[in-house]
Amino acid sequence: MVTISRVEDEPGDQQVLGATLHAELLRRGMTLATAESLTGGALGDLVSASAGASETYLGGVVTYATETKVRLLGVAQATVDEHGVVSEQCAREMACGVRSLVGSDWGVATTGVAGPTEQEGKEIGTVFVAVAGPEGRQEPGDVVARQLHLDGDRAQVRAAACTAAAALLLETVTGQG
Repeated sequence: MVTISRVEDEPGDQQVLGATLHAELLRRGMTLATAESLTGGALGDLVSASAGASETYLGGVVTYATETKVRLLGVAQATVDEHGVVSEQCAREMACGVRSLVGSDWGVATTGVAGPTEQEGKEIGTVFVAVAGPEGRQEPGDVVARQLHLDGDRAQVRAAACTAAAALLLETVTGQG
């Protein structure tokens, strides 16, 4: 797990990242699905913004409510009870769940606290991103995950979480993660 104190975006960075990710997945003949909580669909927007994205992006699920994470993505109630939804364990299970649900090669998940208040005793800016994929990354313990500590207002935390999730996916797909 990596802790990042701040993720900053320059204008256009997300578009470049999304296009690069799409090109890399297309080159490899692979597909992607997203499971989002605090990002509320913004990650899906980032990865679907490139022309032709439907060739690599199969879809996503926004699971803002805890019960939706459990029911749709198969996050274990025991995980929620023991670790909470703002946790690495939940992010790992979300990534595996969406990969299985949608039938994609890769699943990427975001969960965390964007504000305006703490959640589960975790500070605003606490975010977990996770990537599940082929070649053994099909169980929560095999998933690549990162914990982030992001500064900024709600919109900045959400945008930085999307960038971090897409960057982690790109690093993992290319073998750099």
